[in-house]
Amino acid sequence: MKIACEIAAAGFGILVLAAASAQSPIGQSPLIADKPHSIVKPSTVEYLYPEQISVPAGKPSPVALHFRVAEGFHVNSHAPKEDYLIPTALSFPAESGVQLTSTTYPEGKDVTLPLDPETKLNVYTGEFAIDARIVAAHGDHLVQAKLRYQACDQNACMPPKTITVPIDVIGK
Repeated sequence: MKIACEIAAAGFGILVLAAASAQSPIGQSPLIADKPHSIVKPSTVEYLYPEQISVPAGKPSPVALHFRVAEGFHVNSHAPKEDYLIPTALSFPAESGVQLTSTTYPEGKDVTLPLDPETKLNVYTGEFAIDARIVAAHGDHLVQAKLRYQACDQNACMPPKTITVPIDVIGK
């Protein structure tokens, strides 16, 4: 009886290891993996603030939207030097109850990359703010604004991406 229990326990242990290995990345046992793995990749650009603003209903009002580019990356500015580069652009949906009347983007910083030292790129790095002028209808509006950008590191660019910029705009 004791031998049968030991064989069953050993078999159970092998099944647990096999099941765990099937769920871990190829070639890595979860028991020896040094870092947790995630299929969710953080965004290279993060919206920081404001989360909520109050503005006079029906009157143009300024709001500064703050963003952060992840360390080691840059995004093309709103006015890149080459036509084929994707500019950073902010937009508000038409049905949001808030109209984006104008946008002032920061000046980008000119940089060169080791792969092509002859070409200057105009980019944003670190934290930057976009100054928007909005007109809100009376009431509470959860605006799902969008920021489109193309992020790159020193060696390559990623495909263009659009992130949601959620802002609760209260028109008083």
